[in-house]
Amino acid sequence: MSSAYRKPHTCGQHHAALNGGVTYREPVRTTVRPVRIRWIRVAGLLVVVAAIAALGHQLLASSSSTAASPVGAPRGEHFGSLGEAPPTAVWPAYGQAAVRVGQSQIQAGPNQHPAAIASVAKVMTAYLVLRDHPLAPGQDGPTITLTDADVADTDRRRRQQESVVPIAAGEQLTERQALQALLLPSANNIAAVLARWDAGSPDRFVARMNATARALGMTHTRYTDPSGYDDATVSTAADQVRIVDQAMRLPVFASIVATPSATLPVAGTVHNTNTLLGYDGFVGVKTGSTAAAGGCFAFRAIRAIDGKRTTITGVVLGQPGHDQIAAGLAAADAMVDRIAGHSRRQVPAMPERIATSRKP
Repeated sequence: MSSAYRKPHTCGQHHAALNGGVTYREPVRTTVRPVRIRWIRVAGLLVVVAAIAALGHQLLASSSSTAASPVGAPRGEHFGSLGEAPPTAVWPAYGQAAVRVGQSQIQAGPNQHPAAIASVAKVMTAYLVLRDHPLAPGQDGPTITLTDADVADTDRRRRQQESVVPIAAGEQLTERQALQALLLPSANNIAAVLARWDAGSPDRFVARMNATARALGMTHTRYTDPSGYDDATVSTAADQVRIVDQAMRLPVFASIVATPSATLPVAGTVHNTNTLLGYDGFVGVKTGSTAAAGGCFAFRAIRAIDGKRTTITGVVLGQPGHDQIAAGLAAADAMVDRIAGHSRRQVPAMPERIATSRKP
Protein backbone atom coordinates (compact mmCIF):
# COMPACT_ATOMS: atom_id res chain seq x y z
CA MET A 1 0.00 0.00 0.00
CA SER A 2 2.99 2.31 0.40
CA SER A 3 2.91 3.12 -3.30
CA ALA A 4 -0.58 4.56 -2.90
CA TYR A 5 0.60 7.40 -0.71
CA ARG A 6 2.91 10.29 -0.95
CA LYS A 7 6.02 10.23 1.16
CA PRO A 8 5.72 12.28 4.35
CA HIS A 9 6.59 15.89 3.75
CA THR A 10 8.87 17.44 6.33
CA CYS A 11 9.23 21.15 6.89
CA GLY A 12 12.42 21.58 8.78
CA GLN A 13 13.39 25.11 9.65
CA HIS A 14 16.90 26.42 10.06
CA HIS A 15 17.23 28.98 12.85
CA ALA A 16 19.89 31.65 12.40
CA ALA A 17 21.79 33.09 15.38
CA LEU A 18 20.51 36.42 16.63
CA ASN A 19 23.83 38.00 17.61
CA GLY A 20 25.17 38.24 14.08
CA GLY A 21 28.61 37.10 15.29
CA VAL A 22 29.51 40.63 16.50
CA THR A 23 30.82 41.03 20.07
CA TYR A 24 32.55 43.74 22.07
CA ARG A 25 33.65 44.37 25.63
CA GLU A 26 32.84 47.31 27.83
CA PRO A 27 35.76 49.77 27.92
CA VAL A 28 37.84 49.74 31.14
CA ARG A 29 38.31 53.46 31.33
CA THR A 30 35.57 55.77 32.54
CA THR A 31 36.44 58.30 29.89
CA VAL A 32 36.85 57.49 26.24
CA ARG A 33 37.83 59.38 23.24
CA PRO A 34 35.21 60.33 20.57
CA VAL A 35 36.70 57.76 18.16
CA ARG A 36 36.16 54.95 20.70
CA ILE A 37 32.54 56.11 21.26
CA ARG A 38 31.85 56.08 17.53
CA TRP A 39 33.29 52.56 17.25
CA ILE A 40 31.03 51.30 20.02
CA ARG A 41 28.00 52.89 18.39
CA VAL A 42 28.84 51.26 15.06
CA ALA A 43 29.31 47.87 16.70
CA GLY A 44 26.00 48.19 18.51
CA LEU A 45 24.26 49.13 15.27
CA LEU A 46 25.75 46.05 13.58
CA VAL A 47 24.36 43.84 16.35
CA VAL A 48 20.87 45.27 15.88
CA VAL A 49 21.03 44.91 12.09
CA ALA A 50 22.24 41.33 12.36
CA ALA A 51 19.50 40.45 14.82
CA ILE A 52 16.81 41.93 12.57
CA ALA A 53 18.20 40.07 9.55
CA ALA A 54 18.29 36.77 11.42
CA LEU A 55 14.76 37.23 12.70
CA GLY A 56 13.56 38.06 9.17
CA HIS A 57 15.22 34.90 7.85
CA GLN A 58 13.50 32.82 10.52
CA LEU A 59 10.08 34.32 9.76
CA LEU A 60 10.59 33.84 6.02
CA ALA A 61 11.47 30.17 6.54
CA SER A 62 8.38 29.70 8.68
CA SER A 63 6.19 31.38 6.07
CA SER A 64 7.64 29.28 3.27
CA SER A 65 7.09 26.10 5.28
CA THR A 66 3.46 26.96 5.91
CA ALA A 67 2.85 27.91 2.28
CA ALA A 68 4.23 24.56 1.13
CA SER A 69 1.74 22.62 3.26
CA PRO A 70 -1.42 21.34 1.56
CA VAL A 71 -4.83 22.66 2.49
CA GLY A 72 -5.66 21.72 6.05
CA ALA A 73 -2.28 20.13 6.82
CA PRO A 74 -0.30 20.98 9.97
CA ARG A 75 3.44 21.58 9.89
CA GLY A 76 4.14 18.24 11.51
CA GLU A 77 3.16 14.79 10.29
CA HIS A 78 1.64 13.55 13.54
CA PHE A 79 -2.09 12.92 13.53
CA GLY A 80 -3.30 12.00 16.94
CA SER A 81 -5.71 14.44 18.51
CA LEU A 82 -9.30 14.68 17.41
CA GLY A 83 -9.91 17.61 15.12
CA GLU A 84 -6.24 17.82 14.11
CA ALA A 85 -5.74 18.08 10.37
CA PRO A 86 -4.43 14.98 8.58
CA PRO A 87 -0.78 15.02 7.46
CA THR A 88 0.16 14.85 3.81
CA ALA A 89 0.86 11.10 4.07
CA VAL A 90 -2.85 10.43 4.62
CA TRP A 91 -3.94 11.38 1.11
CA PRO A 92 -3.87 8.98 -1.85
CA ALA A 93 -1.09 9.52 -4.37
CA TYR A 94 -3.62 9.93 -7.19
CA GLY A 95 -6.98 11.57 -7.61
CA GLN A 96 -8.41 13.56 -4.74
CA ALA A 97 -9.79 12.93 -1.28
CA ALA A 98 -11.36 14.66 1.70
CA VAL A 99 -12.25 13.55 5.19
CA ARG A 100 -14.11 14.58 8.31
CA VAL A 101 -12.96 13.09 11.60
CA GLY A 102 -15.60 13.15 14.32
CA GLN A 103 -17.24 16.54 14.42
CA SER A 104 -14.19 18.42 13.14
CA GLN A 105 -14.19 20.49 9.98
CA ILE A 106 -13.87 18.82 6.60
CA GLN A 107 -10.22 18.49 5.62
CA ALA A 108 -9.50 18.52 1.88
CA GLY A 109 -6.45 16.95 0.31
CA PRO A 110 -4.57 18.38 -2.68
CA ASN A 111 -5.87 18.42 -6.27
CA GLN A 112 -9.43 19.42 -5.38
CA HIS A 113 -11.26 20.16 -8.63
CA PRO A 114 -14.64 19.30 -10.16
CA ALA A 115 -14.40 15.76 -11.52
CA ALA A 116 -16.75 12.96 -12.52
CA ILE A 117 -18.06 11.11 -9.46
CA ALA A 118 -19.87 8.13 -11.05
CA SER A 119 -22.31 6.34 -8.74
CA VAL A 120 -21.32 8.35 -5.69
CA ALA A 121 -23.98 10.71 -7.09
CA LYS A 122 -26.58 8.20 -5.88
CA VAL A 123 -25.98 9.39 -2.32
CA MET A 124 -27.72 12.66 -3.23
CA THR A 125 -30.49 10.74 -5.03
CA ALA A 126 -31.24 8.60 -2.00
CA TYR A 127 -30.99 11.58 0.34
CA LEU A 128 -33.62 13.54 -1.59
CA VAL A 129 -36.00 10.57 -1.85
CA LEU A 130 -35.79 9.95 1.89
CA ARG A 131 -36.12 13.62 2.69
CA ASP A 132 -39.29 13.84 0.59
CA HIS A 133 -40.64 10.42 1.64
CA PRO A 134 -39.26 9.76 5.15
CA LEU A 135 -39.13 6.21 6.41
CA ALA A 136 -38.97 5.20 10.03
CA PRO A 137 -36.75 2.24 10.95
CA GLY A 138 -38.59 -0.92 10.00
CA GLN A 139 -40.94 0.78 7.56
CA ASP A 140 -40.96 -0.23 3.88
CA GLY A 141 -42.84 2.81 2.61
CA PRO A 142 -45.19 3.13 -0.38
CA THR A 143 -44.95 0.89 -3.44
CA ILE A 144 -43.66 1.94 -6.84
CA THR A 145 -45.10 0.14 -9.85
CA LEU A 146 -42.67 -0.38 -12.71
CA THR A 147 -43.86 0.23 -16.26
CA ASP A 148 -43.10 -0.86 -19.81
CA ALA A 149 -41.18 2.39 -20.22
CA ASP A 150 -39.02 1.45 -17.22
CA VAL A 151 -38.29 -1.94 -18.79
CA ALA A 152 -37.36 -0.29 -22.11
CA ASP A 153 -35.07 2.13 -20.28
CA THR A 154 -33.46 -0.78 -18.45
CA ASP A 155 -32.82 -2.60 -21.73
CA ARG A 156 -31.24 0.52 -23.22
CA ARG A 157 -28.97 0.96 -20.22
CA ARG A 158 -28.00 -2.71 -20.28
CA ARG A 159 -26.91 -2.37 -23.92
CA GLN A 160 -24.72 0.55 -22.83
CA GLN A 161 -23.20 -1.75 -20.21
CA GLU A 162 -24.57 0.35 -17.37
CA SER A 163 -25.16 -1.12 -13.95
CA VAL A 164 -28.81 -2.25 -13.75
CA VAL A 165 -31.01 -4.77 -11.94
CA PRO A 166 -33.54 -6.92 -13.81
CA ILE A 167 -37.11 -5.66 -13.58
CA ALA A 168 -40.49 -6.51 -15.08
CA ALA A 169 -43.49 -4.42 -16.10
CA GLY A 170 -46.03 -4.42 -13.30
CA GLU A 171 -43.42 -5.29 -10.68
CA GLN A 172 -43.93 -3.46 -7.42
CA LEU A 173 -41.01 -2.24 -5.34
CA THR A 174 -41.42 -0.68 -1.94
CA GLU A 175 -39.53 2.54 -1.37
CA ARG A 176 -37.06 0.64 0.80
CA GLN A 177 -36.52 -2.01 -1.89
CA ALA A 178 -35.97 0.66 -4.54
CA LEU A 179 -33.38 2.34 -2.32
CA GLN A 180 -31.70 -1.01 -1.72
CA ALA A 181 -31.49 -1.55 -5.49
CA LEU A 182 -30.08 1.95 -5.88
CA LEU A 183 -27.45 1.77 -3.15
CA LEU A 184 -26.33 -1.87 -2.97
CA PRO A 185 -25.86 -3.14 -6.56
CA SER A 186 -25.93 0.50 -7.74
CA ALA A 187 -28.76 0.18 -10.25
CA ASN A 188 -28.85 3.09 -12.69
CA ASN A 189 -32.28 2.07 -13.95
CA ILE A 190 -33.74 2.36 -10.45
CA ALA A 191 -32.15 5.81 -10.06
CA ALA A 192 -34.27 6.91 -13.03
CA VAL A 193 -37.36 5.21 -11.54
CA LEU A 194 -36.91 7.00 -8.22
CA ALA A 195 -36.31 10.34 -9.91
CA ARG A 196 -39.55 10.04 -11.85
CA TRP A 197 -41.47 8.82 -8.80
CA ASP A 198 -40.19 11.63 -6.57
CA ALA A 199 -40.22 14.66 -8.88
CA GLY A 200 -42.31 13.64 -11.89
CA SER A 201 -39.35 13.52 -14.28
CA PRO A 202 -35.56 13.05 -14.15
CA ASP A 203 -35.01 16.66 -15.28
CA ARG A 204 -37.03 18.10 -12.41
CA PHE A 205 -35.29 15.75 -10.01
CA VAL A 206 -31.84 16.85 -11.24
CA ALA A 207 -32.86 20.49 -10.71
CA ARG A 208 -33.67 19.63 -7.12
CA MET A 209 -30.34 17.83 -6.74
CA ASN A 210 -28.50 20.98 -7.77
CA ALA A 211 -30.65 23.22 -5.57
CA THR A 212 -29.89 20.99 -2.58
CA ALA A 213 -26.18 21.00 -3.40
CA ARG A 214 -26.17 24.80 -3.39
CA ALA A 215 -28.04 24.86 -0.07
CA LEU A 216 -25.41 22.57 1.45
CA GLY A 217 -22.55 24.78 0.25
CA MET A 218 -21.38 22.31 -2.42
CA THR A 219 -20.08 25.11 -4.61
CA HIS A 220 -18.07 22.92 -7.00
CA THR A 221 -20.83 20.40 -7.73
CA ARG A 222 -23.11 20.01 -10.75
CA TYR A 223 -25.50 17.10 -11.18
CA THR A 224 -26.79 16.24 -14.66
CA ASP A 225 -28.40 12.85 -13.95
CA PRO A 226 -29.62 10.93 -10.87
CA SER A 227 -27.29 7.95 -11.33
CA GLY A 228 -23.88 9.56 -11.96
CA TYR A 229 -23.41 7.68 -15.23
CA ASP A 230 -23.18 10.98 -17.12
CA ASP A 231 -19.59 12.23 -16.96
CA ALA A 232 -20.92 15.80 -16.79
CA THR A 233 -22.07 15.08 -13.22
CA VAL A 234 -19.05 16.50 -11.40
CA SER A 235 -18.02 17.41 -7.88
CA THR A 236 -15.06 17.50 -5.53
CA ALA A 237 -14.23 15.09 -2.74
CA ALA A 238 -14.75 17.86 -0.18
CA ASP A 239 -18.21 18.69 -1.56
CA GLN A 240 -19.25 15.05 -1.51
CA VAL A 241 -18.27 14.66 2.15
CA ARG A 242 -20.97 17.24 2.89
CA ILE A 243 -23.80 15.24 1.32
CA VAL A 244 -22.49 11.93 2.71
CA ASP A 245 -22.53 13.40 6.19
CA GLN A 246 -26.10 14.65 5.71
CA ALA A 247 -27.34 11.34 4.29
CA MET A 248 -25.79 9.29 7.09
CA ARG A 249 -27.84 11.29 9.58
CA LEU A 250 -30.92 9.56 8.17
CA PRO A 251 -31.24 6.23 10.03
CA VAL A 252 -32.82 4.38 7.09
CA PHE A 253 -30.09 5.49 4.68
CA ALA A 254 -27.39 4.47 7.18
CA SER A 255 -29.02 1.06 7.71
CA ILE A 256 -29.34 0.36 3.97
CA VAL A 257 -25.71 1.18 3.11
CA ALA A 258 -24.64 -1.03 6.02
CA THR A 259 -26.53 -4.01 4.53
CA PRO A 260 -24.45 -6.65 2.70
CA SER A 261 -27.33 -7.90 0.55
CA ALA A 262 -31.08 -7.61 -0.06
CA THR A 263 -33.82 -9.53 -1.89
CA LEU A 264 -35.88 -7.90 -4.65
CA PRO A 265 -39.04 -9.33 -6.29
CA VAL A 266 -37.58 -9.96 -9.78
CA ALA A 267 -33.84 -9.48 -9.42
CA GLY A 268 -33.64 -11.80 -6.41
CA THR A 269 -30.66 -11.41 -4.10
CA VAL A 270 -28.47 -8.38 -4.80
CA HIS A 271 -25.17 -7.66 -3.11
CA ASN A 272 -23.49 -4.52 -1.84
CA THR A 273 -20.61 -3.37 -4.04
CA ASN A 274 -18.86 -2.13 -0.88
CA THR A 275 -16.89 -5.25 0.00
CA LEU A 276 -15.13 -3.45 2.87
CA LEU A 277 -18.42 -3.48 4.73
CA GLY A 278 -18.01 -5.13 8.12
CA TYR A 279 -14.21 -4.98 8.02
CA ASP A 280 -11.96 -2.51 9.80
CA GLY A 281 -14.93 -0.57 11.15
CA PHE A 282 -16.47 0.28 7.74
CA VAL A 283 -20.23 0.88 7.91
CA GLY A 284 -20.87 2.36 4.41
CA VAL A 285 -21.31 4.16 2.09
CA LYS A 286 -21.18 4.02 -1.75
CA THR A 287 -18.80 2.93 -4.48
CA GLY A 288 -18.60 4.25 -8.02
CA SER A 289 -16.53 3.87 -11.16
CA THR A 290 -16.50 4.90 -14.80
CA ALA A 291 -13.70 5.39 -17.29
CA ALA A 292 -13.86 9.15 -16.69
CA ALA A 293 -14.30 9.02 -12.92
CA GLY A 294 -11.85 6.24 -12.09
CA GLY A 295 -12.42 4.48 -8.79
CA CYS A 296 -14.58 6.42 -6.35
CA PHE A 297 -15.71 5.60 -2.83
CA ALA A 298 -17.71 7.58 -0.29
CA PHE A 299 -17.10 5.92 3.03
CA ARG A 300 -17.68 5.93 6.75
CA ALA A 301 -15.70 3.94 9.27
CA ILE A 302 -15.68 3.87 13.05
CA ARG A 303 -12.29 3.58 14.72
CA ALA A 304 -10.71 4.30 18.08
CA ILE A 305 -8.65 7.52 18.11
CA ASP A 306 -7.06 8.63 21.37
CA GLY A 307 -9.06 5.90 23.05
CA LYS A 308 -12.37 7.33 21.80
CA ARG A 309 -14.84 5.76 19.39
CA THR A 310 -14.57 8.10 16.40
CA THR A 311 -16.48 8.39 13.14
CA ILE A 312 -14.36 8.93 10.03
CA THR A 313 -16.31 10.10 6.99
CA GLY A 314 -14.54 10.60 3.68
CA VAL A 315 -14.53 10.44 -0.10
CA VAL A 316 -11.87 9.36 -2.60
CA LEU A 317 -12.22 10.14 -6.31
CA GLY A 318 -10.24 9.32 -9.43
CA GLN A 319 -8.35 6.25 -8.23
CA PRO A 320 -6.57 4.46 -11.10
CA GLY A 321 -6.31 0.74 -11.62
CA HIS A 322 -7.55 -2.19 -13.66
CA ASP A 323 -10.21 -2.82 -11.00
CA GLN A 324 -11.29 0.73 -10.26
CA ILE A 325 -13.68 -0.16 -7.46
CA ALA A 326 -10.94 -2.12 -5.72
CA ALA A 327 -8.62 0.87 -6.13
CA GLY A 328 -11.15 3.19 -4.49
CA LEU A 329 -11.75 0.78 -1.63
CA ALA A 330 -8.04 0.27 -1.05
CA ALA A 331 -7.34 4.01 -1.02
CA ALA A 332 -10.08 4.62 1.54
CA ASP A 333 -8.96 1.70 3.71
CA ALA A 334 -5.40 3.01 3.78
CA MET A 335 -6.61 6.54 4.59
CA VAL A 336 -8.61 5.32 7.55
CA ASP A 337 -5.66 3.29 8.82
CA ARG A 338 -3.37 6.30 8.61
CA ILE A 339 -5.85 8.61 10.32
CA ALA A 340 -6.49 6.14 13.12
CA GLY A 341 -2.76 5.68 13.61
CA HIS A 342 -2.71 2.02 12.66
CA SER A 343 -0.87 2.16 9.35
CA ARG A 344 -0.09 -1.39 8.24
CA ARG A 345 3.26 -2.49 6.96
CA GLN A 346 1.59 -5.34 5.10
CA VAL A 347 -2.06 -5.87 4.24
CA PRO A 348 -2.27 -9.30 2.62
CA ALA A 349 -5.95 -9.85 3.41
CA MET A 350 -7.29 -6.60 2.01
CA PRO A 351 -6.58 -7.16 -1.72
CA GLU A 352 -8.19 -10.60 -1.48
CA ARG A 353 -11.21 -9.15 0.24
CA ILE A 354 -11.81 -6.44 -2.34
CA ALA A 355 -10.77 -8.46 -5.40
CA THR A 356 -14.36 -9.64 -5.86
CA SER A 357 -15.72 -6.10 -6.02
CA ARG A 358 -18.71 -5.74 -8.31
CA LYS A 359 -19.24 -3.07 -10.93
CA PRO A 360 -21.39 -0.18 -9.57
